[in-house]
Amino acid sequence: MTRHLLLLPAALLCLAAAPAPKPAPAKAPAAKAAPARPAATYDAQNPQSLMEILGAAGAKVQTSRREEDAVFVTVTSTAANFSLQFAGCNPQGRACQAALFDSVLDGASPTLSQINGFNQTSVFCRVYQDKTGRPHAIYAALLVKSDTRESAMTHLGAWQGCLGEARDFQRDPVAYLANAA
Repeated sequence: MTRHLLLLPAALLCLAAAPAPKPAPAKAPAAKAAPARPAATYDAQNPQSLMEILGAAGAKVQTSRREEDAVFVTVTSTAANFSLQFAGCNPQGRACQAALFDSVLDGASPTLSQINGFNQTSVFCRVYQDKTGRPHAIYAALLVKSDTRESAMTHLGAWQGCLGEARDFQRDPVAYLANAA
């Protein structure tokens, strides 16, 4: 034990006698960054803003038609093909109040009872049958002036989640509903 106590001061003396490490060489001053260009303002109530985000992500996006207070957009991508309806728009197709994402689901349609069961388990995603009996997944979003680009990305993420959920449901409605409870 005494031996260990004597080694400790000797080790400390060795450390104290060691030369101090050399400071790192000073870095050359960084070049001045170019002044940031202001980002284009995002207007959540303008369909063009969301269309630009989708286009930048690689989707083919085009306005398919306009009605009194609505703008209809077709979106084609490797992940999904869907339509977007902007509703409550002014005569110029701007200042829209809501967006409805809609995608036809491939394959056989679940029964109306199963669709009702799905709609009772999902908070933000709905499934319905159109007049021809084909199932659709839909997601609706209110659009307000204070929405940001990040808000739009959140809506797109929710829409992707909705599509995944609806496809899982359609693949096996019985198993999906058994696990959803």
